[in-house]
Amino acid sequence: MECPRLYDVTDLPALEFDPFLWESLKDAPVSRIRLPHGDGDCWLVTRHADVRFVTSDRRFSRDIVGRSIPKMTKHFIPLDRAVSFVDPPDHARVRAVVAPAFTQRRMDQLRPRAQAVLDRLVDGLLDAGPPADVIRHVTSPFPLAVISDLLGVPEADRIRVRDWAQTLLSRASDHAAAERARQVQQAARAYFRELAALRRAEPRDDLMSAMVAAVDEGRIDEEELLALATLMGLNGWHAVRNNASNMVYTLLTEKGLMDRLQSEPALVPQAVEELLRWIPHKHGVGQPRVATEDVEVGGVLIRQGEFVYVSYVAANWDEQVYPDPGRIDVDRQGPPHVAFGHGPHFCVGPMLARMESELLLATLARRLPTMRLATPQAEVRWQTEVLIRGPVALPVTW
Repeated sequence: MECPRLYDVTDLPALEFDPFLWESLKDAPVSRIRLPHGDGDCWLVTRHADVRFVTSDRRFSRDIVGRSIPKMTKHFIPLDRAVSFVDPPDHARVRAVVAPAFTQRRMDQLRPRAQAVLDRLVDGLLDAGPPADVIRHVTSPFPLAVISDLLGVPEADRIRVRDWAQTLLSRASDHAAAERARQVQQAARAYFRELAALRRAEPRDDLMSAMVAAVDEGRIDEEELLALATLMGLNGWHAVRNNASNMVYTLLTEKGLMDRLQSEPALVPQAVEELLRWIPHKHGVGQPRVATEDVEVGGVLIRQGEFVYVSYVAANWDEQVYPDPGRIDVDRQGPPHVAFGHGPHFCVGPMLARMESELLLATLARRLPTMRLATPQAEVRWQTEVLIRGPVALPVTW
């Protein structure tokens, strides 16, 4: 057996595609790798078909809590044990409580309110500049307001939730950072416990009230409620803030893309899907699975008890599925991307993220048709040590 390759995850410039993942896709789509921390080796699966297979086959379990696993960082702080680390059928039971809040019907109802929030934020951007930071004024507060409204987080508490998310969804690189993350995690759980108690006493038309009712009906327990609230409240801002900012950065730097959306507004949904495929949003690899029996993947035998990571980012650049994957093509045809995952652990809120991204791109193209970067592209600063890549700020002018 060949020696495993070391995948030492480093911060990459801007939206550069990870060369390790690209090499894996082309030369070793199912390969043994070694991560910088944890015990032993693991498998990395990168091709589109193989990623879909692993993530939908029940012989690969996400129940890895308490195990010593190969990992990217020395300190591993699980954000959610109710959904991310639970296999079916319990996984489906927990998801069923929140799924009605993320249906297409619910998004259609939410869309006018979200548009009104976005319009106010764009008004603020216009009043502030130029130049002005589109992230500070729009792409950060927009998803924070939408997910908070859906969940039932009062406006006065939203900045605190945002700051918790920034801490918990960054890589804890040393003991001090890990301890800060644990303290923040405890604070977030305590906050959502208090919010649940308030909604139990005075229910409202929000997701927290629905989850409290599910606890009282015995469909989920209190710990599952807290894990769900923490996951949605924090990740519902962090992931969309960064990927929406990545989309705006791409809109400003990809020649002809803004012009195309202005001249053909109906293309916005297709553009969002292509950008979700193209943007290498996730940094490194996510959470592993463990094989519960011997399974062959892509012609390679994975033994029972071995850990397997998949890369959705790599799968979205599989040349066998998406010809010329490095090119942004809003007219691209082909199988759906896997930016939101696949299988039972498919993201619970893709319709919400799509709706937010569609509103954002359409509104900016309509209201700021001459928007452009106010600083050289090479001077845009990017976050480091984060799980979802994204710029720190995007100064724009118009």
